[in-house]
This record gives sequence, C-alpha cells and structure tokens, in this order.
Amino acid sequence: MKIDHVSLTLFGWDGIPPTRYHAAAKLETGASALGLLTIGTDSGLTGHAFLGSATHTAANDGPGLIRFLKPLLMGRDPLDREAINAKLWPMSRLISVRSIGAVDVALWDLAGKAAGMPIHRLLGTTRHSIPAYASSQVLDSAEAYAAEAVAFRDHGWAAYKIHPPQHPATDIKVCEAVRRAVGDDYTLMLDSTWSYDFPAAIRVGRAIERLGFLWYEDPLHDQDITNYVKLRQKLDIPIMATEYPAAGLESYAPWIMLQATDYLRGDVAVKGGITTLVKTAHLAEAFRMTYEIHHGGNSLNNVANLHVACAIRNTSYFEVLLPDGAHKYGLAQEIEVGRDGLVHAPTGPGLGAEIDFDLIKRKTIAVLE
Repeated sequence: MKIDHVSLTLFGWDGIPPTRYHAAAKLETGASALGLLTIGTDSGLTGHAFLGSATHTAANDGPGLIRFLKPLLMGRDPLDREAINAKLWPMSRLISVRSIGAVDVALWDLAGKAAGMPIHRLLGTTRHSIPAYASSQVLDSAEAYAAEAVAFRDHGWAAYKIHPPQHPATDIKVCEAVRRAVGDDYTLMLDSTWSYDFPAAIRVGRAIERLGFLWYEDPLHDQDITNYVKLRQKLDIPIMATEYPAAGLESYAPWIMLQATDYLRGDVAVKGGITTLVKTAHLAEAFRMTYEIHHGGNSLNNVANLHVACAIRNTSYFEVLLPDGAHKYGLAQEIEVGRDGLVHAPTGPGLGAEIDFDLIKRKTIAVLE
C-alpha cells in the first residue's frame, strides 16, 4: 500500500459566536476556515483529518503542509508512521506543528481503516468511556460563571473549569462564587492561561487550594520553568503546565526533570498528533504523572483526542470547550455528553467519525494539491 494522493480542501466556517479565553485566543469576526486533509492510497483506502480552528484559520498552515509535507508522504507506505514521523518533525522549522498533527491523525485514521478497527483498539483500549468537563470562556461576571457551573452540574457533567478574567483579585472572587454555587463536593479547576506573575500566582493558588479545586492550570508564562519550580514548592494544589508552546515529545523533558509541574498537558493539534500524545502519556506514566488532554481546536481533532484518552491509563477527563458553536463544525454527528456525564469511545474503523462531506462541498474555498 502506497500513498498516491495528498490534498487539503479549505472550507468556510461562518456564524462563529464571539469567544475569548486569553489575549492570543479570541475571536470577534465570526468566520474562519478549516481544512479537510485527505491522504489517499493505491489500495483505495483514505485517511482524513481537520486542520485549523475558529481562531486559527487553516489558510495559515495549509500551503506549508502541501509544499513541505506532501513530498515526504508521496509513495510511502502509510503504515510506516514512525519512519514518516521522523521525516516530518524537522520540517517544524518551516511549518506549523498543527500541520504535522493533521498528517499524523490522518495516517492513524488510515491505519485504523486498514485494520478494520477504531484507533483506540490499535493503541490498546483502557476504557470505553470517560467523564467530560465543561471548560468556560471568559464571562462577564462571577454570577455568570456560577450559573453556568450549576447548569452543567445539574446536567450530570463531571466537572467545570474556569477561564477567569485574568485579574487576580477578580479571579479569586469568581472562584469563590462558583464554589458557593455548586457546593463543596463538585469538581472545579482553574485555567489562568499564563496571565499572572509569580506573586499573583501564589495568591490565587492559595485561594483555590482553600476552595478545594482539583488543579491549577497555566498560571505563569508558558515557558517560565524557573518560577513554576518555585510555585510547585510553595503550593499543595497540583500544577498543570506544558499545554504550549506547540512542540513535540522532547519539550516535556525539562518539565519532568526539574519537577516544574504535577500534570502534563497536550492535544493532537499543538503537539504533532496522536503519536506524540501517546508517547508523552507513557512518559508521564513512568513518572507516575497524570497526562490531561487539552481540547483539540476542531471536531475531528477532538475525536482523535478521545481515542487517545480511551487508550491511556493516566488521564481523568475529556475537555469540552465552550461555547459549542466555536468548536464544533464539519461532522455529521458531534461528540455528545450523556446524562451520566460520559463520552463514549468511537466504534467505527479509524477515527470512526462521520464527516459532513456535503457541507464541505458547499463551503469549499479552495483545494490545495
């Protein structure tokens, strides 16, 4: 089996609601473009992946994928993923890691179809369902956060994570209001999106320790390893870092060796695909560390994330970033959270997701080949 076709179809995504998580992740225009990556073979099997998100149009990364990665794929056996992966990563000096991630996801999709089984079965299934948590955007008031958290609690979701306004005193008030609203036993997390200096991170961390939050995510600059080491020494609440920058397996090593974080973090888009996530999760497992999977930025990436979550032992939850309208697009059937608060492992071969090819055809902007 040889790869004989690689193309990227850019398709429009309109009507996206305004969203904000931090200064580098916000959307006000309501439009973006995703890319449908297609990797075809001489056997007739095809693998797919999505490239892009509501805040990061595929028009940014698509041309580089075709120019630099397609030549490395043509004529290769798609099941030689490790060999292909080794060829792709040096190109990260020239292209986005998101492009490498899309290629890797499509190759895993193709492999699952070749084997006639879901990707999590190829990896080795550890669970068939996983609890979901709601992950807020930045809201206008403490009362709005509290009301949203109560609504998800009452719908059976396992937990609620706060993306706060990123002003320490206000953020503490938000966390206090949400804890009062949901009660002492409901699971809460805080993701401060790299917004504090060290003194503020200490102050907020101590407050959410007192409030019984499960983890404290990204309080400091994403590469401030020195202060993360100090912060972890002063706080009892588990610290979670390493979601960014967009990087591969080797980027995790200093965080582990310097004991700068309790949990590791990543997703198929910003860490280069399923291959990197699985390797990192196993690396974390060797150090008895949790590996929590971040939202993937688009619907098909989240399906890929779900396969990994169902195949690794050391993860706890499946993240659902809010609002839905800013993150779900291009599938005929999206991942759903049941009344039991669970999402279930896909059962179809490969990714096992039904792509809405009719929508993509109607919204096609360009086909890059």
